[in-house]
Amino acid sequence: MAMTATLGDSMPPLASPDDRAACRNLIRHGSRSFFTASLVLPARVRQPALALYSFCRLADDAVDDADAGPESLKELHARLDRIYAGRPLDIAADRAFADVVARYGIPYRLPAALLEGFAWDRQQVRYETLSELRAYAARVAGTVGAMMAMLMGVRAAEVAARACDLGVAMQLTNVARDVGEDARNGRLYLPQAWLRDAGIDPDAFLANPRFTPELGAVIRRLLDAADELYARADSGIAALPLRCRPGITAASRLYQGIGHQLARQGCDSVNHRAVVPGRKKLAHMAQIGLGPDADDATMQIPALPETNFLVDAVRAAPPLAGGASLPAEGAAWVCDLFLKLEARQRPQEAAE
Repeated sequence: MAMTATLGDSMPPLASPDDRAACRNLIRHGSRSFFTASLVLPARVRQPALALYSFCRLADDAVDDADAGPESLKELHARLDRIYAGRPLDIAADRAFADVVARYGIPYRLPAALLEGFAWDRQQVRYETLSELRAYAARVAGTVGAMMAMLMGVRAAEVAARACDLGVAMQLTNVARDVGEDARNGRLYLPQAWLRDAGIDPDAFLANPRFTPELGAVIRRLLDAADELYARADSGIAALPLRCRPGITAASRLYQGIGHQLARQGCDSVNHRAVVPGRKKLAHMAQIGLGPDADDATMQIPALPETNFLVDAVRAAPPLAGGASLPAEGAAWVCDLFLKLEARQRPQEAAE
């Protein structure tokens, strides 16, 4: 099913200039911050970035649409099948994404796992353990880390594992930040076993979301789990090309800062939403430098069991033609794409 063409091939494009313009307009009007970030990228980075994000955005919208039924997921998988067969539907984003997966050798398993995560959201799946929650995070965020690693020319399993760690860490931060908002929308992502250990009945909490010190301890526990993964991800960042490191470090530090801000607010994400003030963001940026130092021992830590399938998919993919890789400016796109995809559940994204 997967196509074998890779970056550098002379294969004719599946997407037309009009298709690429449509993707650009979709992001320009639907995600202003991403569009602004994309303006600083060279065209050969900007176009695949917009194509991939456009497909993900439209897929997410299709599943989250209040009027969408179960058939919406089947239709998305059918669209993905056609994309990988080189016969995309007459949709600009699909044709543009078909170019990306063909030229960059992205395995089918990665976007398929992303759609699986969307389906779990649609079904309002609950997670009993941290492992189950990480399995969800692997799909809605680890997949993005894996795909971006591939767009930067990375196929090494140890680097892909750390990229997935970063995606999962960001999603855990997102879950911790949006506890109240999610509960008011009938969704619960915190590990239910942790809630019961703290004396909180999950069903009772959903019926009447309120903050207690006990809930705060559960949220703190989740932030600690995220921090462990942010620390692991640093070694992967250090393994990237030198000019890529500051951008990826920014993505990690700024999003980790949301968790730290939540901790300063007493871990109350029921009555408040943690937002990192602009001055703190600037302080984070000023300390980034060239990124974290390498740590060979951390690089040898196996991938999370929940992200192993993503790492295996990256490792098994064919190398890019001629060892090509994206220029360092792609890091800015990583930052925004991670933040956007992990914020996908929030209704305020529609008002962006």
